[in-house]
Amino acid sequence: MKKIVVLSGKGGVGKTSIAASLAVLASEDKKIIAVDCDVDAPNLSLILGLKEEDMEKEEIETSVKAEVDREKCIGCGKCERICNFSAVHLKEKKAEINKFLCEGCGACELVCPVNAITSHPVKNGWIGRGKSRYGFPVVSGHLKMGESGSGKVVEEVKKTAEINKDAELMMIDASAGIGCPVIASVKGTDYGIIVGEPTPASLSDLKKAAEVLEHFGIKYGAVINRCDINNENYEKMGAYLKEKNIEILGEIPYDKIFVDSIMKLVPPAELKKEYFSGIWKKTKSRINI
Repeated sequence: MKKIVVLSGKGGVGKTSIAASLAVLASEDKKIIAVDCDVDAPNLSLILGLKEEDMEKEEIETSVKAEVDREKCIGCGKCERICNFSAVHLKEKKAEINKFLCEGCGACELVCPVNAITSHPVKNGWIGRGKSRYGFPVVSGHLKMGESGSGKVVEEVKKTAEINKDAELMMIDASAGIGCPVIASVKGTDYGIIVGEPTPASLSDLKKAAEVLEHFGIKYGAVINRCDINNENYEKMGAYLKEKNIEILGEIPYDKIFVDSIMKLVPPAELKKEYFSGIWKKTKSRINI
């Protein structure tokens, strides 16, 4: 199974809409599976016609939290001093852990001289499965509010998607930024598509996204969305891509069809296919599928 990851660095540049559009085009002649790895704010399934209640859900445990046995605790304060996340405090001479701040690192458990602290798995997210209105399966992950371990949730989402042995292609929608969930999304993929727009913030974050892909040795190209909103910044983005020998897979002008597609919960390609067909044609040739 070939794997394509769509990422952006900066949020709000049309990444998910473009990922959904490419998934629809790819499904016309390939068996695909779409995977939403933006576990903090998953929206890919919505654009593909799936609501949360349409998904078959399964809770997962990819994180741990510390718990204190107050009867054993002697109130020495070592756990409070070692915690880098300010999750442990002494209350009435006993250790108390704020579960919303605890990252499950285990440091407090290691330094406790009386073994009063233990770590326990927590259900920190869920994985949803469903079928899009276009006939291909969609797998989505969701990190529960206040929980940690987004990168591990992404890994579980990808493992779940890999079970589908019939699929020839996995289209992955990564989250914004370059943190743990993005790194987990990028690992093991065959090709990356960075989506940017001609703004200073987007160019800055596009560069960071490129560094992530290069770190893992993944070939990639770029899509410039809303390419006509600022000529000066467009020229700067184009100069950077040329300098770094990054292929421009396509350029999409500012068009309110993106707004219309979100309102109608359909991929933009359904409203204006010509914006995306060239991008998909180039991408397909780069991964030999």
